[in-house]
Amino acid sequence: MTDLLPVHRSTETPPTRSEREQSARLVAQTLEATFLAEMLKAAGFGEQKNSFSGGSGETQFASFHRQAVAEKIAAAGGIGLAEHIMRSILEAEHDT
Repeated sequence: MTDLLPVHRSTETPPTRSEREQSARLVAQTLEATFLAEMLKAAGFGEQKNSFSGGSGETQFASFHRQAVAEKIAAAGGIGLAEHIMRSILEAEHDT
């Protein structure tokens, strides 16, 4: 498992500012994608109501489709939430 925001240990070289920003950006983008997936679910994205829809397969795999779409949206810039989250992470890290 990879640490997204590694803890600094006295025997290790501390992460550079660029590495911290990259880790924070990844965490923030992942959180934004999760938020967007939930919003897409609430909006009914992926639900079909016709004679060929329904069934357990559609219900089970709809969440994977929503998550994939949300990740693409977040990677393309999203709604700006990731940038605010990233700044908050970096500020909180700086305060400690």
